[in-house]
Amino acid sequence: MSPQLDIGRMLREAIGRFPSAPGVDQRAVEELVRGIQRALIVGDVDVLLVKQLSDRIKKRALEEKLPPGISRKDHVVKIVYEEMTQLLGPQPPRFSTRGKKPYVIMLVGIQGSGKTTTAAKLAHYLAREGYKVGVVCADTYRPGAYEQLTQLLEPRGIPAYGEPGSKDAVKIARNGVDFLKRQNLDVVIVDTAGRHKEQEGLMDEMRRMEQALKPDEVMLVIDGTIGQTAKQHAEAFNKATKLGSIIVTKLDTSAKGGGALSAVAATGAQIKFIGVGEGIGDFEQFKPSGFIASLLGVPDIEAVVERVKLAEVEMSEEKVKAMLSGRFTLEDMVNQIKELRKMGPLQKILSKLSIPGIPELPAEELEKAEERIKKWTAIIQSMTQDEKTDPGILNDSRIRRIARGAGVSERDVKELIKNYQMTKRMMKNMKRAKWKMPKQLMRSM
Repeated sequence: MSPQLDIGRMLREAIGRFPSAPGVDQRAVEELVRGIQRALIVGDVDVLLVKQLSDRIKKRALEEKLPPGISRKDHVVKIVYEEMTQLLGPQPPRFSTRGKKPYVIMLVGIQGSGKTTTAAKLAHYLAREGYKVGVVCADTYRPGAYEQLTQLLEPRGIPAYGEPGSKDAVKIARNGVDFLKRQNLDVVIVDTAGRHKEQEGLMDEMRRMEQALKPDEVMLVIDGTIGQTAKQHAEAFNKATKLGSIIVTKLDTSAKGGGALSAVAATGAQIKFIGVGEGIGDFEQFKPSGFIASLLGVPDIEAVVERVKLAEVEMSEEKVKAMLSGRFTLEDMVNQIKELRKMGPLQKILSKLSIPGIPELPAEELEKAEERIKKWTAIIQSMTQDEKTDPGILNDSRIRRIARGAGVSERDVKELIKNYQMTKRMMKNMKRAKWKMPKQLMRSM
């Protein structure tokens, strides 16, 4: 069995043994944490990082309140997912030159990390994204590096610059960038010689090249199989030239990938791209959530996380039962909408819900709904307590007074009342349709 499957299998087994019972079981949490620690260490994650990560998971699993209707296991999966994803950082944005032309990328890394092949893969990827790209071969130590680049790039119409026989890597890099700049390219990638953190001469050359080129981004190319030494190498490269991002090669079923996690933690740079095979097209943008979901064996993990977040919205069981029975005030309705809004835009929230009989709202209606919430809040604040509790007493005179106080039209006030009545009907329909509500709440009704 491959190492990558080992770390994933061990994480899944650790989570699989965790009980779903709602109560907090300290022994079960500690066993889970030990299982996660073993899996991450086998996966080459730095030991100190494993300790910090597992301590946070343990603290949250023991101290966080379980949301209503959510199993303890789902809650723990969410915690593990969030902590590991936080380590990798948010989803990196799509590549952009940020208006700079040409945008110069300098690739650095140790020997054998697949840097030259990665330079070609990155160039091919960006070319498919619509950029005009060129590559400079500034590796003067590895025989055949320039020939390798030209063989990979010329058939695809991507220019490669090199000076075979020259030993001045900094001069080659500077000449190459100037030459490709005159070809009106969008992106210039500079492939440098592989170097070890102990090779001070090569590290100094890298520093001098960075100072001469002033690249827009320095990308560290790191082999996904090199293990815990990834942390030390990443720190050394980051000290020599501040890293902007990381490319992990060989991150397929033959790689552990834990070293990459350690490199991210050591430098603060995000993994931006990954190599997932030997072909020039086996290169893609890195998706932290997908990587962690794969390790945890929960492909729909985002749905699990969203379900837990929805359950965390502050709402007492009494209010849930009252709303489902149609017994709630105007203020209750607006307050609960505002609680849901804390999770993000309505489009995102509603996309996670599937309510029988309730049609999907078009984008323009959702935009209007966002604006309505602001108006409704002002309207509620202009009402007396009796009017909030019993909107049936709202006659024309009261509506005019409320509209003036809220700075809205009378039509806006009537629209709120109409939506309130519609929401009451919807809630009753949801209960009749046995919509998927938290189990303990359904039992208590």
